[in-house]
Amino acid sequence: MELGYWALRGLGEPSRLLLRYKGVEWKDATIPLTEEGAGKWFGETKESLGLDFPNLPYLIDGDVKLTESLAIMRYLGRKFDMMPDDLAKGDMMELVIQSQRMDLGKISYNPDFENLKEGFITKFKVFLKRFTAFIVKPFIFGSKVTYVDILAYEYLDHIRALTPESFTPEVSEYMQRVADLPNIAEWLKSEECTNKTYTINSPKAPGWPGFPNKA
Repeated sequence: MELGYWALRGLGEPSRLLLRYKGVEWKDATIPLTEEGAGKWFGETKESLGLDFPNLPYLIDGDVKLTESLAIMRYLGRKFDMMPDDLAKGDMMELVIQSQRMDLGKISYNPDFENLKEGFITKFKVFLKRFTAFIVKPFIFGSKVTYVDILAYEYLDHIRALTPESFTPEVSEYMQRVADLPNIAEWLKSEECTNKTYTINSPKAPGWPGFPNKA
């Protein structure tokens, strides 16, 4: 299995984290954020992998070749028995979580970031209240860890780097339960953990790159 994405967290990190959680063998086909790395991706690799709609992130698993971050997460959820029992609610929550990350991206890549930040945070706090009420505990849909939990943890962690004071004890405790899962806990504590070196957005994002320890 091969997963390709830029050397940043962005939209590829949830899939990386899910694969690490499951402890399976996979190739981390990270593309360096350099002129050479980008040149090789756009000039050679992108059109050579047999992808129907070449893009990043991409996943190759035998004959299965996918792009689009949510399609990859759903595929991994099915493959590793990490689908919610209530598929309709799972679809809803997945997109609600994705919307928060997309909203973060919109302001992060906007030069007017400082003037947009407070509006984003105000809206996000409303989401957190609804999210808290929705969680069944210990995870979003009860005792089963689903791919939506991995997605939620990673994307909420991106936003927590920007506004840690917005997080309620209930949401922080939920995130800690995910962080304490086998393999995830070991990864987050390891020297190899790329959260310590990768930016959340592109390092060139004009608003908020999300540098490690510089949020």
